[in-house]
Amino acid sequence: MIDFAAPWAFLLLPLPFLVWKFAPAHRERVHALRVPFFQQLVEAIGIKPGSGAVVLDRNWWQWLLGCAIWALIVTAMARPEYEGDAVTLQNPARDLIVAVDISGSMEQVDFIAGNGEKMERLEGVKRVLKPFLEGREGERVALIVFGTKAFVQAPLTTDLDTLLELLQQTDVGMAGPHTALGDAIGLAIRQFESSEVEQRLLILLSDGSDTASTMSPVNAAAIAAQRNVKILTIGVGDPDSEEKENRVDVDTLKAIAKRTGGEFYFANDEKALAAVYEQIDKLAPKMVDSETYRPHHSLAHWPLGLALLLGLLALAARLLGNGLSAKLGTKITTRRATS
Repeated sequence: MIDFAAPWAFLLLPLPFLVWKFAPAHRERVHALRVPFFQQLVEAIGIKPGSGAVVLDRNWWQWLLGCAIWALIVTAMARPEYEGDAVTLQNPARDLIVAVDISGSMEQVDFIAGNGEKMERLEGVKRVLKPFLEGREGERVALIVFGTKAFVQAPLTTDLDTLLELLQQTDVGMAGPHTALGDAIGLAIRQFESSEVEQRLLILLSDGSDTASTMSPVNAAAIAAQRNVKILTIGVGDPDSEEKENRVDVDTLKAIAKRTGGEFYFANDEKALAAVYEQIDKLAPKMVDSETYRPHHSLAHWPLGLALLLGLLALAARLLGNGLSAKLGTKITTRRATS
């Protein structure tokens, strides 16, 4: 679609006609021969002397060409533009961090898949986490993995394909055999320090109790609340395990979520974990600011270039015409002189 950014410029179209019709002709002083008997001469001829102007005659094609050139110049001044298809830009309105427990207990084969088969806990979490992250297109997402220590596997990014690839490359025990919930929360808080959006969400997934943190998980949650970070906790595993390190500390996960205004969920199989992510989607739907605009490409150079081309053609025709007239005049003078 072609539009004009300055359509008011077309009001200038009749300007040359108004100037030609109402403005006085151009006058300039020229050198002349002074005649002593000029007054007697004009009286004898019977005319009254006065100031005058020489107005050059123009052919019809010169008038037509001049009007066309002026119309093209005015069209260029009106700034014709081609309006392209609508382009939608999505700006993240919320930053999301997913912290996944990869301690030694995540290798236990007691996570029930959708078909009833048992699989490794971390593998089951990866399988369910993948479609959840794929649905966060437009948001900035980061991935933190933690065991004895917490590490940033992927910083805040909108490149979800790379983030998912890094998630698939994560294995049990890469961060140590123990569980450091508090350190994972603290690391997430530091990641949010570079965030410029107000909505900050942390999803913390663990299958054990905190045994390696330098800061209490509840205290870390209190700091997160002060930084406007909302934490949703997910417990995966056996809350009644005889080994304390492999036992899901439900009370701590609930306290972390409550301290930041979040929610706690428990899931021990693929279906339950998928349902948890569906609930999270409803509780914290994708937050994206959309901005739509249409790109405009200027076309003013086309009428301006055409006007320049017509002007050059008119000038060339004028010069050729003057040259031809001069030659004809010389021949006529020569013939008269020899006759």
